[in-house]
Amino acid sequence: MRAIEIRNKYLNFFKAHGHSVIPSAPLIPENDPSVLFTTAGMQPLVPYLLGQAHPAGTRLTDYQKCVRTNDIDEVGDNRHLTYFEMLGNWSLGDYFKEESIKMSFEFLTKELGIPVEKLSVTVFAGDEDCPRDEVAASCWKKAGILDGHIYYYGKDDNWWIAGETGPCGPDTEMFYDTGKPACSPECQPSCDCGKYVEIWNNVFMEYFKDEKGYSKLKQQNVDTGLGLERMTMLLQGKETPFDTEIFKPIMDKLVELQKVDIIESRRIIAEHLRSSMMIISDGGRPSNLDRGYVLRRLIRRMIRHMNKLQINLDEISTLVELNVDNLKELYPELEKNRETIKIVIVEEKDKFVKTLSNGEKEFNKEVNKLKNQGKNIIDGKMVFRLYDTYGFPPEVTKDLAEEADMQISMEEFDKLFKEHQEKSRAGATQKFKGGLASTGEMETKYHTATHLLNAALKQVLGSHVHQRGSNITEERMRFDFSHDSKMTEEQKKQTEDLVNQWINEAIPVQRLEMKKDEAIAIGAEAMFIEKYGENVTVYKIGDKSIELCGGPHVSNTKELGHFKIKKEEASSSGVRRIKAILD
Repeated sequence: MRAIEIRNKYLNFFKAHGHSVIPSAPLIPENDPSVLFTTAGMQPLVPYLLGQAHPAGTRLTDYQKCVRTNDIDEVGDNRHLTYFEMLGNWSLGDYFKEESIKMSFEFLTKELGIPVEKLSVTVFAGDEDCPRDEVAASCWKKAGILDGHIYYYGKDDNWWIAGETGPCGPDTEMFYDTGKPACSPECQPSCDCGKYVEIWNNVFMEYFKDEKGYSKLKQQNVDTGLGLERMTMLLQGKETPFDTEIFKPIMDKLVELQKVDIIESRRIIAEHLRSSMMIISDGGRPSNLDRGYVLRRLIRRMIRHMNKLQINLDEISTLVELNVDNLKELYPELEKNRETIKIVIVEEKDKFVKTLSNGEKEFNKEVNKLKNQGKNIIDGKMVFRLYDTYGFPPEVTKDLAEEADMQISMEEFDKLFKEHQEKSRAGATQKFKGGLASTGEMETKYHTATHLLNAALKQVLGSHVHQRGSNITEERMRFDFSHDSKMTEEQKKQTEDLVNQWINEAIPVQRLEMKKDEAIAIGAEAMFIEKYGENVTVYKIGDKSIELCGGPHVSNTKELGHFKIKKEEASSSGVRRIKAILD
């Protein structure tokens, strides 16, 4: 069964069970500073999981494009992916454990045709905080899971919470028996020998955790996730996702182009190419910061491995074209953004080739210096400086050192690199905290302020202004908009004064629900119009602003305080950025 068939079966199955099919949110989160990318299907639905009414109802299903950056260095093995697709279904205070489990069992056994003897499930074992989940276990037995195929595990395996506090609850995970021999008589789904593969996870949000402990939630939710690539691999009886039709055309083309045979490098190229294309298609661009840096790293790692396979780098355009043609049925947006994707990747490739050239010159200068001093060891500090200053990969430095009959103190480099990673990780953790706690009072105010700023910029600069992105924390807001030139001091003051005038007018903020076509007809704006389903939420601020938005927002502009523009600068070609605060 092909990936597109699995996805369609999933969406159609849940649609037939009363779920509204909602579009995938973009990979680059709108108004969400908590993460670099959309990492899970539940992420765009946070306000609704916390109780806000969703315009499409209480039963939802979708496929969600996701990027997780933790495992970039692991890509190349037989299973890790940076980009992946998550199929999900949600109950927002509607059905709970029994119906969720019954539907999951029916989908796996009837729609996908998985023999029941190949399925095992895990449920929460209980502890001093919350009881053993006998309800879920009983539901599985009733649905048809075989005796001896239900396992009980603790919080590490079968409990979900976004952060230290917040909505949480037990989950139940479904496992597929690959038929590989058990590693021991004690082999169970918790074992990582490869016999059991997790295929689906249903989270039952029934508790709220605070400093005092756990209490029952008023609204019980179900949040599920099924990985498309993994399910495709298993149903096709393949060893890895790279053997499925999602990657095979690229993998075959790389075999044809390569002069050196390294399977790990082929996987890295295929995976990073797909991930980069998906990020670019959703508006990402390479840079030295945050998500732009992740994209840059993906493209450059792909190019390094093309060099390892001795593939002509001009073939990168061919690979992009081939991948668009292969994936456009799954992701029509790739076809629409074909030329942009190609231009961005080729430009980044050219920059990296220049970087490699500059780094090599610097390397040769340092080596000549060392040789003149009668030394043949390159210290780790120099390897790290080449990496940190010139973006020069340490493995390239190592190759050049061998050619020059020099040795490298890699232990020292590894120590410096580890320190660098820890600092980066700490910074990213601070900046992108994650979890369900990113919609506090100040963030809510800033969300509303972005709408006023967007409206003010249209009045001051012209109707060509449109939002191109935003980033909000509890301390400040960042707003990207389409405009070709630097704003004058007078324009900045006019914009600031206009926002503050509207704040002082104490304009009510209305939340309206309507059909998307109606919203467009009355002039409502949206950054990603295609991400919204047929029914939409519109926020209207008097006659000043009307936008499609998931919220949350204040109820009156007077709640915002005083608006102040701190900085206006270029963001990228044709896009400006404003940083502002409310005090």
